[in-house]
Amino acid sequence: MKRSLSVILLVGMLCLLAGCTAAGTKTPERPEADASRMLPAFQYELLDSVEVQGRQGVCCENGSYWVSGSAILTKYDAAWNVVIQNTDPFQGYQIEVNHIGDIDVYNNELYIGAEYFMDGVGTNIQIAVYDGDTLELKRTFPFAPESGQLECSGIAVDPDTRTVWMCSWVGEESGRYLYKYDLDSGAYLGKVHLQMPPQWVQGVAYHKGCLYLTADDGDADAEEADHLYRARIDADATFCTVTLERTFDDVTRQGEIEGLTFDEENDRLLLLYNRGARIVLGMPQGFYEGYDREISEVFLYQLKSRK
Repeated sequence: MKRSLSVILLVGMLCLLAGCTAAGTKTPERPEADASRMLPAFQYELLDSVEVQGRQGVCCENGSYWVSGSAILTKYDAAWNVVIQNTDPFQGYQIEVNHIGDIDVYNNELYIGAEYFMDGVGTNIQIAVYDGDTLELKRTFPFAPESGQLECSGIAVDPDTRTVWMCSWVGEESGRYLYKYDLDSGAYLGKVHLQMPPQWVQGVAYHKGCLYLTADDGDADAEEADHLYRARIDADATFCTVTLERTFDDVTRQGEIEGLTFDEENDRLLLLYNRGARIVLGMPQGFYEGYDREISEVFLYQLKSRK
């Protein structure tokens, strides 16, 4: 009897040392102990770039592309030919908005974070849904001011958990969280604290269980590159650790990184980057030497898994 008890105790101790309970349930690990969380998920090979009309966001679905500017929406076909544009996308709002950030698409509906933005401050935030063919406003979700979000630079749909995520460009508390809403009802579900948060988050996209964030954290005056980050958010988690995913030192010229999307059919990352204009508090203020206009480009990267 004593020998059997000793064996049981020994097995239990081995399970604990292996990170398991006696029932076989894995206990939480420190993020730095899990290489899959702390290393980049993909290698990125630059394939091409295309100039687009719109400096804010990009998304794709079923061979079509959509690009957002601060006050314009454009749909492109598979060859990047313009299909349709909406140059007055703010019709139908009940409160004043003047700015669209990064966008996403799900079932041919565009998800947009609209707001009134001026000199680094965002107000009147709206979660808006547009028709993917007509580019007209269909409905809006109520924004939750109690979330503490002070600006919306991007929005992403997670079809696996049927949620919508919003990010904030404004720093301090607002920019240290991702904000979660229910895809079907629009109800606010809470926020997730980004630990080791990037600075000046510009866009967010969902891909294979993770959220990817672009950050305008490089100084364009010093030719510093901007970056892509990854966050894997566990169910019901209140926080997540952010991982550096990619440094974009291979774009045409350093400027302002913006929105992103993943082409699931072709295993590609699409990244919107602006160059030529000097940006101060999120607003264009003149041009760099050699430029008389701002150029917005979508860069296409082929993904290759590191596993």
